[in-house]
Amino acid sequence: MKLSLYTGGFVQTNGYLVETPDGNLLIDAPEGITEWLAERGTRVDDVLLTHQHYDHVMDAAKLKAGGARLHAFEEYSPELTLETAVRSWGLPITVAPYQVDRIFDMASPLKIAGLEFNLAHVPGHSTDSVTFHLASGGLVFSGDTLFAGSIGRPDLPGGNVEQLLDGIAAHLMTLPEETRVYPGHGPATTIACERVENQYLD
Repeated sequence: MKLSLYTGGFVQTNGYLVETPDGNLLIDAPEGITEWLAERGTRVDDVLLTHQHYDHVMDAAKLKAGGARLHAFEEYSPELTLETAVRSWGLPITVAPYQVDRIFDMASPLKIAGLEFNLAHVPGHSTDSVTFHLASGGLVFSGDTLFAGSIGRPDLPGGNVEQLLDGIAAHLMTLPEETRVYPGHGPATTIACERVENQYLD
């Protein structure tokens, strides 16, 4: 398995390319990642969305048009992407509508591209936030739930700080301490580091 990082868009959002002998997939679809893939000559089969805030799905429609399947916790809506909210804030953000191909089955591991991810619903930053734990790789894609030294904003529509902290405690802080955390923004970290240094966690 090969893991590559792309960062781009209005708020410098991370997208992760996971390449395996059985297929290629993306974690999230920030603006510009389609062109980045084209420059690399890389095709992706599937896109796993950690959540559907606009900065994580700006290229979702483009990727789907190119043949990728979109996977998410629930169907697209302008409320989930925050389009309704950001327009009221005066920001010129427009997300091209897209159709989700597969809704996550939260009761079972996700087997894809020869990998097996354990999924966890961790609302509080958004209602649809999901983390993807790849035990065989010793890593977790945390989206905007847990960052290096911080947590996702709970003050956006659908946010709830108690839900977020409870979800992080139940689904992320219980992972092995050596687990590498790949967030939706900023640098990677580890569970061990966040247990000690994250000011938002007990």
